[in-house]
Amino acid sequence: MNKFEKLHETLMREMRLIHAPVAIKYFFDQQELDSFKKNQPHYSPIKPLTFCQSEVGARMEGITVLVERQNLGCTNASFVFGWKEMDEAEVKSHLKYCADADHARKVLEAKPHVPADLLAVAVSPLAAASTQPDVVHFVCDNMQAYHIIGDWMASQRIDNFHPSMSVNSAVCSGNVFTLNTKQANLYLACSGSYNSGKTERGEINVSIPGEHIEALVQRLEDRVTQKGGASITRLGEPFPGAAVCKNCPLIIFKKEREA
Repeated sequence: MNKFEKLHETLMREMRLIHAPVAIKYFFDQQELDSFKKNQPHYSPIKPLTFCQSEVGARMEGITVLVERQNLGCTNASFVFGWKEMDEAEVKSHLKYCADADHARKVLEAKPHVPADLLAVAVSPLAAASTQPDVVHFVCDNMQAYHIIGDWMASQRIDNFHPSMSVNSAVCSGNVFTLNTKQANLYLACSGSYNSGKTERGEINVSIPGEHIEALVQRLEDRVTQKGGASITRLGEPFPGAAVCKNCPLIIFKKEREA
């Protein structure tokens, strides 16, 4: 079992994740992309998909998906990835979120953007990553997000957490924020990712810089070893966020002696 498989297994087991953590790799070098295509088993969308739809392959089907310009069917993601310019159609598509057209343009300009000359993006289950991912993306519930962000803050000695959310571009720009800033992010699903990304359980998005994921998991493992469980909120318990009132005197269990 390699490093990324171990990280994946620990996160799935201890955080009780439903969706696999997604390793995201942004390609800016043609030689690196060619090597990936040659050596990494991967899939491509048959029809153009949104970026969040492509991620479904990684987090729900366990496959590696390569997203290139020709198979990205989302103008929001194309704009964030630098594969299209702002135009009136893009402004118009944001009017329902904004005060007016001028506000919509400012919203678009403020979105995180991938550095110039992006060639492709690969998304895979963390266990299938062949190189250090740029970002690790979690689709998880509220309390799982609380634990993941808390462990990131502790492992990186972060005093105050400042997430970033863009309207109408959740997964594409939410992960790019982490790519650009090397800071974790926490953000809601946009209308597109909620429907096309199959997040009807009300999941929330967490993005962690790829270079920080080992330290985060190490802190999680230390808590399991030292305290007996993954939970921060109920130390010693294995479940990250039992739906029980804090210090409730009624929901307590004791081990019975054998007869």
